[in-house]
Amino acid sequence: MADSFIGWHPDSILIGNRKTARWDYEQGLMLKALERVWNRTGDAKYFTYLQKDLDQFVREDGTIRTYKLEDYNLDNLTTGHALLTMSQSSVPKQEKYIKAAQLLRKQLEGQPRTKAGGFWHKKLYPNQMWLDGLYMAEPFYAEYSAVFNQPAGFDDVAKQFALIEKHLVDPKTGLMYHGYDESREQKWANKTTGQSPNFWDRGMGWYAMALVDVLDYFPASHPQRQQLIKDVQRLAPVLAKYQDPKTGTWSLVVDQASRKGNYAEASGSSMFVYMLAKGVRMGYLDKKYADVAKKGYDGLVKTFVAEENGALAFNGTVSVGGLGGNPYRDGSFEYYLSEPLRKNDLKGVGPFILASLEMEIAETLKVGQNKTIGLDYYFNNEYRKSPITGQQERFHYTWEDRQHSGFWLWGNTFRDLGAKTVSIPTAPTKAALKGVDVYIIVDPDTRKETAKPNFVTAADSKVLTDWVKDGGVLVLMANDTANCEIKRFNELAKNFGIQFTDKSVNMVKGSQFEQGKVALTAGNPVFAKARTAYIKELSPLSLQGSAKPVIIQGPDNIVAVAKLGKGTVLAVGDPWLYNEYVDGRKIPAEYENFQAGKDLANWLLQQSKR
Repeated sequence: MADSFIGWHPDSILIGNRKTARWDYEQGLMLKALERVWNRTGDAKYFTYLQKDLDQFVREDGTIRTYKLEDYNLDNLTTGHALLTMSQSSVPKQEKYIKAAQLLRKQLEGQPRTKAGGFWHKKLYPNQMWLDGLYMAEPFYAEYSAVFNQPAGFDDVAKQFALIEKHLVDPKTGLMYHGYDESREQKWANKTTGQSPNFWDRGMGWYAMALVDVLDYFPASHPQRQQLIKDVQRLAPVLAKYQDPKTGTWSLVVDQASRKGNYAEASGSSMFVYMLAKGVRMGYLDKKYADVAKKGYDGLVKTFVAEENGALAFNGTVSVGGLGGNPYRDGSFEYYLSEPLRKNDLKGVGPFILASLEMEIAETLKVGQNKTIGLDYYFNNEYRKSPITGQQERFHYTWEDRQHSGFWLWGNTFRDLGAKTVSIPTAPTKAALKGVDVYIIVDPDTRKETAKPNFVTAADSKVLTDWVKDGGVLVLMANDTANCEIKRFNELAKNFGIQFTDKSVNMVKGSQFEQGKVALTAGNPVFAKARTAYIKELSPLSLQGSAKPVIIQGPDNIVAVAKLGKGTVLAVGDPWLYNEYVDGRKIPAEYENFQAGKDLANWLLQQSKR
């Protein structure tokens, strides 16, 4: 579906019947969907599309073409996610994306609010909160607060959800009214409650997606995080109750499925499937809701997906739904039915892609279920000045680092397999490794890299060796001898019959990528699908005892595995799975590092016996 979308909009995203592209929430929705497809595939064409689209709008000074801050329209914030992605990535002119994200954040400073502190949906709609606005603003606001280290933002985000729960939830059904007018002045507003009269599926869908998405950024310790999870848990049984038992879809006006003229609607149904599936994956919802999501997804494919001219098409999305304005929209049942349906409408296509990704991930969640992947931040402990906050930040082979130097994409692969990724910032004691199934040590620091490096000690080696014997899976990733503390690292590795040699191979000059080519021969136990990798400037391995080579290149052992007690050790002389070499943007497509990372993640999780 993502490829079909790019086929319809090869150069710029035209919304509806417009003749020109402009900064728009549907654009933001689609860019988020494409980013997730890139995360899942490592195919750079999705990232490149995202970057090219933004570059049509974002100027050198961070201003945004067609965007008007003074409109104070929450819809204009949704594309901020893509700006934050670029702000954290290794891209040319990174600073302009940072400035553009700051410009959108500035809008929130002056966004008009209700007396209770809720954002008006638009300056044009005084005193009104709409369900739509929660998706438009809050995930961006939460992500910005995380990226720019502004924890007060989370309190404000939580407040917006609390106000919606207070004013828009129907106490009888648990369904949610589309909008709320604090002043009770709108013709559509109930004079007692301020609520609009009906339950519109896409309004509820925007809210449902916003709930599960803001939780991606909320700190575990935040006092309102549990309340947001309770909000997810409150909504899920309501959605299950109103799902069509035959088709698995949901109706445009959710509670009046049998009323004449009402119909199954594609965008809201896709949003509900996404929310339910993601809620289960993230552990917010009982696993029984996976069946509700699966039924819903099957209904989406059967009811709305068609094939046309070798591409997919997506039918059944209502073009728009609003309140007030001119001509006036009164929120009645008849009003919602009066809006036309549109084929390949992005408000349906984007959520369908997101739902599809969740359903695909759901198929492999059992691989890593209840498994924890620990990444060492003790022997590898490097810092740099953040281009975003200006403060010192940890980087280089970390889960959080999204620049070329980080392991963010490989970490995402583990998470998509159902595993939990954690960092271990202390020495590997028995207590530190409790509950860790796979422990990865990458490129221990030399004095050149860190003023006070933490070298591997005899005590560390004993703890790790005992941990492996007990069923732990240890990954040792060195580097060539010029960039890694090999001597003490080898004291640990020798306990498993492995030594990183002082030889360096695959020394690549410039962009002569063929000099880093490594064949992942068929029949090896670790790399089930990938056949060609790119690993440059690596230290080959010397092996003895139970250590056996998995990948050999000429006279050199490139990847090896050793067994000890119930546990397993895998060693390779380079951290070759960092973002630069898995994100598809640098090395030619023949090198399957992204797939090799998936293969390795699968294999490591299957070795775990703890």
